[in-house]
Amino acid sequence: MPRYLDDAQRHELQHQRETRRWRSEWPTWAVIVAIYGGWFGVALNARTLGLAPAIALLAVLSCWYMSLQHELMHGHPTRFPAVNKLLGLAPLAVWFPYEVYRDSHLRHHDDAHLTEPGRDPESYYVTPAQWASAGPVLRAALAARNTFLGRVLIGPWFSIAASWREAAQAVVERKWRIVASWAVHLAPLVLLANWLDTRCGIPWRAFVFGVGYGSLALASVRSFHEHRAAERESERTVINEAAWPWRLLFLNNNYHAVHHDLPGVPWFALGEIYARRRDAYRASNGGFVVRGYGEWASRHAFAHAAAPVHPFAAPGESRAPAVPARNARSADAARLAG
Repeated sequence: MPRYLDDAQRHELQHQRETRRWRSEWPTWAVIVAIYGGWFGVALNARTLGLAPAIALLAVLSCWYMSLQHELMHGHPTRFPAVNKLLGLAPLAVWFPYEVYRDSHLRHHDDAHLTEPGRDPESYYVTPAQWASAGPVLRAALAARNTFLGRVLIGPWFSIAASWREAAQAVVERKWRIVASWAVHLAPLVLLANWLDTRCGIPWRAFVFGVGYGSLALASVRSFHEHRAAERESERTVINEAAWPWRLLFLNNNYHAVHHDLPGVPWFALGEIYARRRDAYRASNGGFVVRGYGEWASRHAFAHAAAPVHPFAAPGESRAPAVPARNARSADAARLAG
């Protein structure tokens, strides 16, 4: 990614790193308190609220929790990965272990291979070989996944299936670190599901499929056409000028080009950085800008945002994923220092 900040703005950003807000990261701590307090507060009062409203609220809070997990894996709110990990281990969003999600997402930040199937684990493209080998039902599902409604309704199933397939492969190949991550996730998940059932009156099916799948479906709104296939790296990542409720829910990850440019910058600063360099970001990413998620919904409810087959993938291409550097804070510090 090119540098979007001039010398004066890099100096200003370095100065902001020394402010109380950045050093304490109190906005992130406030989100942590709000999510955990809200989640368990809703669960404990589910009988009073009613099952359907409780499930809906928990799905929103679990989606917000996934946004928090994203922030944690990028080195916030502390400089200690073990502490951040502890803050994101709870299985409130059901489906994915924190460490598995973290490793996959950090591979996604290999921007040189962004959107490439087989290299980018968050790609919504397939290779020509994969498309050729798919049957008519899978082809229809892959095509539907690149519409807005399809992404929300069936997109999570693709993520869940891929995660389970990798878990099974880890057992077969004796990748014990991944197996241990699943064990650490599943044990408290069973305990949480039992507590919700016996204490709160929320059946495990409602938790797993209502809260878990519902939160993934809501998160799919953010990920819809978040990246596109483009020759230039800087033109692969969207800027979504969403309204504040969406920005809060997704912790400003709608400013996705800014996040990929400076992945170690805390969520509460992304909007400020974008506001100062709006024209530069919009020019550099080739005008890949949308005015909110409603625009995506109206334009692509049933229409494909992109063809399922990656336009630049070789017919039989399938490569092992590259692993980027994990210390996003240090990487950003070096880039800002020029």
